[in-house]
Amino acid sequence: MFLKDKNSGDLVEVLNPKEMFDPASDAMSVRFQAGEEVGEPVNVSKSGLCFPSGESLPKCWLDTHYRVKF
Repeated sequence: MFLKDKNSGDLVEVLNPKEMFDPASDAMSVRFQAGEEVGEPVNVSKSGLCFPSGESLPKCWLDTHYRVKF
């Protein structure tokens, strides 16, 4: 699956989807797809990523208390 880095606009390949779906995980392993060569795996904050369309990631992927209303 591919997501987009909000700062650079580059596509990133998600290496471990379980990290992406886990709301307790603040970061995940990705590989940047900018340029001709595939980048090395790096950990990035999920808050700095979005879908390629520009839509934000679902709250249930980012917040462990997404159902709690204060």
